[in-house]
Amino acid sequence: MDFNVMIGVVAPFLGTVLGSAMVFLLKKDFPEIVEKALLGFAGGVMMAASVFSLLLPSIEQADNDGNIGWMIASLGFLGGIGFLLLLDVVIPHVHVNSDEEEGIKTSWTKTTKLFLAMTLHNIPEGMALGIAFASIVDQSVAMSTGAAFALALGIAIQNIPEGAVLSMPLHQAGMSRFKAFLYGSASGIVEPIGAIITIFASHLIKPLLPWLLAFAAGAMVYCVVEELIPSSQHGKHSNIGTILFALGFVCMMILDSTLG
Repeated sequence: MDFNVMIGVVAPFLGTVLGSAMVFLLKKDFPEIVEKALLGFAGGVMMAASVFSLLLPSIEQADNDGNIGWMIASLGFLGGIGFLLLLDVVIPHVHVNSDEEEGIKTSWTKTTKLFLAMTLHNIPEGMALGIAFASIVDQSVAMSTGAAFALALGIAIQNIPEGAVLSMPLHQAGMSRFKAFLYGSASGIVEPIGAIITIFASHLIKPLLPWLLAFAAGAMVYCVVEELIPSSQHGKHSNIGTILFALGFVCMMILDSTLG
């Protein structure tokens, strides 16, 4: 695998590690206003990435292949939404700052379910990353090298607050700082693993790239609407979440436009 591609694949995971390391730097009480800001920013980055780095390239690639771009993008997008909805219903998990269990009922600890919730959230990002760089490796016109790296950088940026939002509550619940850091970091490992598997299978998935780009976009949007936006708007300081959502969206849009 090309060294530059490897950097792009690993960068988002390093963002999760960096965010999880905040458990060593911040006090035990994680300020609610900071949490709202981080969640809002992450949601904005993911939403912009879904549109500019995934859906638009999907439509362009499908049109270039002689197909109806908007139709393939629409169906793939809805498929991604449905896939994450299914995982959300099946996988046992609990979201940060909530005691309500979702998915199949089990006797697993809240810590395990928190970890699964964040891992579930990272699945579509790993899919998007792998599909983007698979198109580069296979020299597809679906996405430029710059756009793929913009997506990787955007995911890395929004993974920083995600790592912090997981590791800090785990420490508040009584877990040691180091163990909370390990849990937070490990939640992001599905991204490089999924991306590498997708890249090595690039020759098989090339005909499906428009579908897969839109599918990944739908999965990411589901996570934004289901988790990030509600969490950033719950309780006090909701305006901070809204403002940072806008800033995150604009930052990712600029990255995609300048690097793409």
